[in-house]
Amino acid sequence: MAAERHRPDRVPTSTYRLQITRDFDLFAAARLLPHLHELGADWVYLSPILAAEPGSDHGYDVVAHDRVDPARGGAEGLAALSAEAHRLGMGVLVDIVPNHVGVATPAANAWWWELLRTGRDGPSGARFDVDWDAGGGRLLLPVVGDDDLRDDGTIAHLTVVDDELRYHDNRYPLAPGTAGGTPDEVHARQHYELVGWRRADVELNYRRFFSVNTLAGIRVEDPVVFAESHAEVRRWFDEGLVDGLRIDHPDGLRAPEAYLDDLADLTGGAYVLVEKILEPGEGLEPSWACEGTTGYDAMAWVERVLTARAGEGPLTALAGQLGEHTDWDELVHGTKRAVADHVLQAEVRRIVRELPPGTGEREPLSDAVAELLTCFPVYRSYLPHGEEHLDEAFTLARRHRPELGPAYGALEGVLRDPEAPAALRFQQTSGMVMAKGVEDCAFYRWSRLTSLNEVGGDPSVFAATPEAFHDFAARRQQDWPLAMTALSTHDTKRSEDVRARITAIAEQPDLWERGLSRLQSLAPMPDPGFANLLWQAVVGAWPMTRERAHAYAEKAMRESGRHTTWTDVDEAYEAAVHAAVDAVYDDSEVGTTVTGLAHELAGPGWSNALAAKLVALTMPGVPDVYQGSELWDLSLVDPDNRRPVDHDHVAELMKELDQWPGVLHGGLDDPGTAKLAVVRATLRLRRERPELFDGYRPLAAEGPAAAHVLAFDRGGAITVATRLPATLAASGGWRDTSLVLSPGRWVDVLSGDGSPGLADRVRLADLLADLPVALLVREED
Repeated sequence: MAAERHRPDRVPTSTYRLQITRDFDLFAAARLLPHLHELGADWVYLSPILAAEPGSDHGYDVVAHDRVDPARGGAEGLAALSAEAHRLGMGVLVDIVPNHVGVATPAANAWWWELLRTGRDGPSGARFDVDWDAGGGRLLLPVVGDDDLRDDGTIAHLTVVDDELRYHDNRYPLAPGTAGGTPDEVHARQHYELVGWRRADVELNYRRFFSVNTLAGIRVEDPVVFAESHAEVRRWFDEGLVDGLRIDHPDGLRAPEAYLDDLADLTGGAYVLVEKILEPGEGLEPSWACEGTTGYDAMAWVERVLTARAGEGPLTALAGQLGEHTDWDELVHGTKRAVADHVLQAEVRRIVRELPPGTGEREPLSDAVAELLTCFPVYRSYLPHGEEHLDEAFTLARRHRPELGPAYGALEGVLRDPEAPAALRFQQTSGMVMAKGVEDCAFYRWSRLTSLNEVGGDPSVFAATPEAFHDFAARRQQDWPLAMTALSTHDTKRSEDVRARITAIAEQPDLWERGLSRLQSLAPMPDPGFANLLWQAVVGAWPMTRERAHAYAEKAMRESGRHTTWTDVDEAYEAAVHAAVDAVYDDSEVGTTVTGLAHELAGPGWSNALAAKLVALTMPGVPDVYQGSELWDLSLVDPDNRRPVDHDHVAELMKELDQWPGVLHGGLDDPGTAKLAVVRATLRLRRERPELFDGYRPLAAEGPAAAHVLAFDRGGAITVATRLPATLAASGGWRDTSLVLSPGRWVDVLSGDGSPGLADRVRLADLLADLPVALLVREED
């Protein structure tokens, strides 16, 4: 029985996400807290802090659950941060990783080392999700390079040193009593087998995180494993060090709902969020013991309500002319099927192995399972909830591959059984196929308008009306009022401000088509469609260094996998792409073209960015500010978006806000003062007067430019944001458009002290004369 949902005793009005690293540890974060409090942040939100792989810069590769990472400040660092946060009245939210552990360095992970040493019957046998029979009783470790595989089956560079098996710099334990003889003879006696790295895609016999062989899944559904893997987390709550948790990748868990129930018991019902990606129209299971998702659904809505529908036709036509896909469903079917057939074929085979005996022949069943995973419309189901998604998958699979009808018939009853091992495994796998096929591939092949190619978003959904946005926001206020709202995260493909500038292309598709054509003539790339995607990123993040541009180009073309991949590099193709990137910095005509496009898009991009930020900060939910995004954040995909933030610079700019209005031009050299002002004023208002944000009511403007405003009343705080600024300017501006307010005198808290009170009907030309956004509250008596 699921735990009954309840509101935790302590909840945030906002959060501020910090990446905790060796260079910016918990002590450094503690010293930063007074600045974040001055900014208006209510809680500090930390990336994973448990002991991670040596040298890890992100912390999602946990190697020990019984301690805070010493490299990140250790227990003393967490204690210092917690004490300072609570002194300031702030809470502490921590990201935890229950699904998997890092195993790249076996000696660093005591559980994995014990598994390798003692095998399936040892102390770690129950901790990891391993199909021992599929490996002939051994755990397959795909670490051997092609050049080290000899024709006789032995392995080059294999040695035995100090009772350990060594392969190059990799160290592995020996099972008791297995020493003696040649390295290959010793290797043959172990509970593990070192195999060629290419065998992972087909033969891997342990569950992993997506296709990352160095992240091994653990069986947190086992009560003993849950207790062991949450030992340090329990201490945090027993000692009052931490106030809430963010749960990474719950879709990888065997039983997410049961896990959240266990977690609620452990934390005493603390504030918990899940990193759950919802497809358009999909809702979070209401029985889950959490306060909602980390906000990718909200991000998608904010993006689309600020996107010009008029650009859809021209940009679709341009993509077609460039040879790009214009049918998203067809593209995704192809990329997901490729993933199921290749990098995740081992996972497909494991599902088939877990079918009841006599279900059918293995090959047709494998083909059918791969097709069902390909056709599955959301990340996963949670049987008995979500059976309608399985219905859709079977319908689509039969349409695509009707010849597999008998196999589908054999599978249907099993995959609908909530207790069947194959059904449970299918649910854990469908999200892997979706993530690898869509986020890590299709998003790099769909170039129409790349601001829409974001985690949790469907790029085929081009724009949304204010009315549709209001419907979404009202439902969120009713169902998940404490869910997180995000615009940038450590996983976003492009930061919020890069997307805001790219979004402006939808209002000026002709400008973009001319600019792209000129760039292709001056610095041609072999694939014009990829050029469309890459130049959008470069112009969206401009100005950027040569090194950052090359790093993004390499990742984007290899993730796309259309011409080159991480494991099969096409050097000629990549050289041509990198030559085009170099031309931006070495050829004045190319550089001038890129700068000119960025300049044309910067103004409307500035308006879009401020509008998106204010809407995200004030709509239903708990807004998160990703580190550095209180200023302009022109970052691209990780690791670019995890660069250090100059918080001292932010503090200096905050001092200028007392002399508002500061710099408002929105050009390429804009320091970001306006955005900082919006963030600080809004966060402070949310923290100091939370009662103003406890409802939701749409507001409609009147007049010739009414379609260009998005406005809503949260229960006393009114958000006003400009939509489609380039089209607005071209049509003559706001003119006599006005917004009707309830009786009283209203003040725009973004304008600073001394702003005149506003009547119950306000002209938008006056209200938005300096900034494209306003945040109104009633003037206090």
